[in-house]
Amino acid sequence: MRKEILITGLGGQGIVLAGQVLGMAACLADHLEASFTQSYGPEARGGACSAQLIISDRPIHYPYVREADILVCMSHTGYEKYRHMLKEQGTMIVDQDMVRPGEEAPGDVFFVPATRMAEELGRKMMANIVMLGFVTAVTEAVSLQGMLSSVADSVPRGTEKTNIAAFNKGYDCGQASLKARMKKANR
Repeated sequence: MRKEILITGLGGQGIVLAGQVLGMAACLADHLEASFTQSYGPEARGGACSAQLIISDRPIHYPYVREADILVCMSHTGYEKYRHMLKEQGTMIVDQDMVRPGEEAPGDVFFVPATRMAEELGRKMMANIVMLGFVTAVTEAVSLQGMLSSVADSVPRGTEKTNIAAFNKGYDCGQASLKARMKKANR
């Protein structure tokens, strides 16, 4: 088992934290190997940033994503910059209010209103956690229990409940997306 995951967006969206949370879940809860690298511009907020994560049941010898199995785009700029890195049979997950992939979008594309869902919960800053819930549901790259534990351990004290609620909202949305696809395929 080996998954190369690339999460991209803008500074201030919690992209780096999202990668760290996934990596912690993989290592600490699922007992897998994980490597994590991050990239961001000199601007703290609004600049392009990415988190690259490799999860494997074997040692990881090269820490950078070469071909993403999973590409998570939370900004259109990130989509434009990294879409070419998605494997032909890979999974792309985009924040539908922030990214408009064209017909040339590679792989299997899922749309999730992560930012809008976070705003409905009263905290736009939790869009990354909503997205992690969705990613967990549709990719199964890490376990649900591992992610719940990792989210609770990674967010600021006092915000655990609201972040878990955001994660669960994203997870439920992902489950609903999968059910809708299965229903459509069985027609």
